[in-house]
Order: sequence, then structure tokens, then C-alpha cells
Amino acid sequence: MQRMLFAVILSLFLMVCMTSPTWAGGDDDADAGAYALDAGDYDEAIRLFTKAIESGDLHPVTLYAVYNFRGKAWDHKGDYDRAISDFTKAIESGPSISIAYYNRGNVWGRKGDYDKAIADYTKAIEFSPKYADAYYSRALAWGMKRDYAQAIADYTRVIELDPKNAKAYYFRGAFWGTKGDYDKAIADYTKAIELDPKYAKAYSKRAAAWDKKGHHNKAKADYAKAKEIDPSIR
Repeated sequence: MQRMLFAVILSLFLMVCMTSPTWAGGDDDADAGAYALDAGDYDEAIRLFTKAIESGDLHPVTLYAVYNFRGKAWDHKGDYDRAISDFTKAIESGPSISIAYYNRGNVWGRKGDYDKAIADYTKAIEFSPKYADAYYSRALAWGMKRDYAQAIADYTRVIELDPKNAKAYYFRGAFWGTKGDYDKAIADYTKAIELDPKYAKAYSKRAAAWDKKGHHNKAKADYAKAKEIDPSIR
């Protein structure tokens, strides 16, 4: 998967630039690093990507991809500061495309800096206006900041781009519930269940919304279904 994305980054930018990279020894290490990252061998991926960078002979597009993927390896290892540093180097060294901004936004979110996460997701969306994952992640960040209107707007955009995204309906429903609009919450939970009939949390949340509206029998039925699917649901 990582190696495929590595190739996609290269090919997309090369089509834009209409240029060809200068293939050299560093590219072999970069390619091997992508294999290691895809296999979950993060230490080996970091070693190979570092070797590729230090070769000094990488095309700028390859350098962008290498910094981006080394950042992913650091992220997987939980070294968020080094991950952010590499994503920043990718942004500074390569083409203006969205993936490094999106990846850096994810790490800012894991560090609890939701303002910086939102800024990076917004930048990713500027470059790729149909980037559903960036809208989804930005919605989560808005939710952490308790800006429920913005979160709902972003989940709505996700649904427009990806109408079968059950989680987007579920989380939008949760924010409608937080705002006290239980009818809209129930509608979204119902859609999430239609898309994923085994979505236990959607049944549980819909039960709570029914309960808030005084429909206790419907709440009881939904809660029973949630427990049937996932006995750990409370």
C-alpha cells in the first residue's frame, strides 16, 4: 500500500511537471524503504529512507515522498515530533500536494493541538477540495474544540463526497444529539445502520436519542439490538 502510494505521488507530480526524475542509488533505498514501511518494519524503513536522503541524489519529488513516508514511520513509532519535522520537510521540499499536510494534521491531532491540526487539514483541502478524509479528520478536530456547527458542516461534506460512509453519519448524528436536535440525530443513526446493519454504537446512540424524546419502547428495542451485536455495549 505504501509503495503504491509512493508511486502515485511520483507519477502525479511528474505528469504536472512534465519532467523525468534522475534515477540514482538513493531511489533504490527509497523503494526498499517503501516496502519496509508497508510491511510494518518501521525501524528498517527509517534506516533506508535516511540513507536515501543522505545520498543527495534524489529528485525533488522523490525527496518529498521519502520525507513524507519517513514521517509516517516515525508516527507509527509514536515519535510525533520527528514525524512533524519530516512532514514539514516534505512540505518545504516538494510539490504542493495535500498528503503531507494531511499527515501532519493527524499528528498534531494526536498531540492535542487541534488548531494546528485544523490548519493543516484546511491546507490539504485547499489543494484537494474533494479530499473526504481531510474533511472527516477536520470534523473530529472541530468536535474536540466543541465547535459542533463546524464539525457537522464537515461531516456533511464527507457524506456528499462519500455517501456510503456510515461513520460520517454516526458522528454527525452524535453532534446533532449534542446540540439537542434528536430528530436529526435519529435520522443520521438510522442511515448509519442502513449502511452498516452491525453498527452497534449507532443502535446504542439511537436508543439514547429515542429515550430523550420519550419513546422508551423504541429506545429499549435499539439498546437490545446493540447488546445483541456487541455484548460489551453499555
